[in-house]
Amino acid sequence: MATELLPLPILRGSYAHMTRTEKRIADYVSEHRNEVMEQTISELAAGVGSSEITISRFCKKLGFSGLQSFKIALAAELRQTDTVYRDITGNDGTELIVQKIFRNIAEGLQDTLKLLDAAALERAVDQICRAGRIAVYGFGNSATVCRDIETRFLRFGMVVQAYSDAHQQATSASLLTPHDVVIAVSHTGSTLELLDSVRIARAAGAVVIAITSHANAPLTKLSNVVLHGMGRETHYSSEAISSRLIHMAIADALYTVIAMRNPQEYRRNLQKMRTVIAKKRS
Repeated sequence: MATELLPLPILRGSYAHMTRTEKRIADYVSEHRNEVMEQTISELAAGVGSSEITISRFCKKLGFSGLQSFKIALAAELRQTDTVYRDITGNDGTELIVQKIFRNIAEGLQDTLKLLDAAALERAVDQICRAGRIAVYGFGNSATVCRDIETRFLRFGMVVQAYSDAHQQATSASLLTPHDVVIAVSHTGSTLELLDSVRIARAAGAVVIAITSHANAPLTKLSNVVLHGMGRETHYSSEAISSRLIHMAIADALYTVIAMRNPQEYRRNLQKMRTVIAKKRS
């Protein structure tokens, strides 16, 4: 089953790390979404070829109290979805490609708004504001998000540095303390070098904040706080375009909440920065 066809953002974000049985349930829900709305837990279990307790555990693992609350969320999603996600094909013209990319980004942002835990965001902000140092780790496209975080958080006068080299990450992580914070950015949450860096940071006592697209990825199990954002990726391109922008949006949310914690100091810092930069312009 292509994950973009799954009807709920939480299904799309968790699918890659589901068990075989859980994927079978998710696939069944996607293929019989209207029928599922009318089924009892016994009927759904029979349709999937599983047990009632397995269905119940599946719903609870996704954060629902049971099948009924899962079905309520499913119904709300189906009411809002008037057209299906479409991937980019080699036959698409420029205008259609642009439309699909923008639509997928917009829908990914809406999915993330439903998935993002405001309480987790608050905890992340608390940790960042208390941190002595902030190290930001990521590779590939995620490294661009890390550099954006570094640039923005510098405006608060924070000690922050982004690392996209495995050796530098390991060195940085080994020198962290319990007063420091790591922000680890990864679309898949499964990059081995990043996981190694996070383990070293945790061993040093640092707090780890994860920004990832997959709720049950290995990175989430190593993190103190998880900020989950789901992008709808196009198969025609191997690059996680949507997720990069969505992870930047999560970083923007962190940045803005921090700024609103102390708006006067934030404005003073901005004014200092603008004054200095203005001198460099002709």
